[in-house]
Amino acid sequence: MPILNKELIDGLQNYSYVHGMFLKRLGPDPHENGAQTPGCSGCPDILELDGGDFAIIGCDITEEAIGKLPPTVECGPDERIVRIPRKTLVLAKSDIPDAF
Repeated sequence: MPILNKELIDGLQNYSYVHGMFLKRLGPDPHENGAQTPGCSGCPDILELDGGDFAIIGCDITEEAIGKLPPTVECGPDERIVRIPRKTLVLAKSDIPDAF
């Protein structure tokens, strides 16, 4: 994963994701025991970043979901809405910290 240079991130309010180190996967390997995943060339995953934030790998549903968001929910131009299977989040639950 490329690290963005300072010129590219100047002005962004939250760029902790740029630090670039994945600490660990939350939940089991989606391909454990030869399991198949719904992704065409990847898999749904939740990863913890070195800054304490999380990265989600899932299907991009931004275009179909953007007009259906609840009134107080927004998706900024630098954000995407992704879908992960319920199973992925439920199995990762025990790895998700309870505190900041």
